[in-house]
Amino acid sequence: MSEAAGKSGLKASARRVQEALAGLGLDFEVREFPESTRTSAEAAAAVGCAVGQIAKSLIFRGKASGRPVLVVASGSNRVDEAKVAAAVGEAIGRADAAFVRERTGFAIGGVPPLGHLEPPLVVLDRDLEAHAEIWAAAGTPNAVFRLSPRDLPRIAGGRFAEIRQA
Repeated sequence: MSEAAGKSGLKASARRVQEALAGLGLDFEVREFPESTRTSAEAAAAVGCAVGQIAKSLIFRGKASGRPVLVVASGSNRVDEAKVAAAVGEAIGRADAAFVRERTGFAIGGVPPLGHLEPPLVVLDRDLEAHAEIWAAAGTPNAVFRLSPRDLPRIAGGRFAEIRQA
C-alpha cells in the first residue's frame, strides 16, 4: 500500500470524503477503482449503473459574490446555467481548475457533494430523484460512493430544482 493511500487503503482525498460521511453519521462506503470514474460514462461503466444515476458535481462561480456554486446534476443531463442562476439568485460563470481546487480542496473530476473547504451555494438536479440509488464522486478521479437521492440534501445541502438544459 502506498503512503498516499494511508491506513484505510483510500487516497487522502477519498479518505477525507469517507471521514466527512462518517461525521454525518453515515456508513456509506467510498470505493476506489483502478479505472477512471472522472466522467459520468466512466463512472457508470465502473459501477454498473445507468449514466443518469451518476451524480456529477460541477463547480461554478457566483459572478457577483465570487462564491463557489455546487451543482449536483444527473450524469445524463447538461446543466442550464440560467436555471442554476435563478435558483441561487445570482449570475454564475464557469470556474477554472485553480478556483475549484482552492475553494473545494478537490480536483475537477473528483469533486464530491460534501467536504468542501468553503461551503458552496448548492443546487441539486431534480432528475436524480427518479432513481432508487445514485453514485457520487468521492474526492479523486477514480473514487465514488453510493447513496439515495433522498440523502443528497443532507449530504450536500441545497434543494432540488429543475436545472436540465432543454
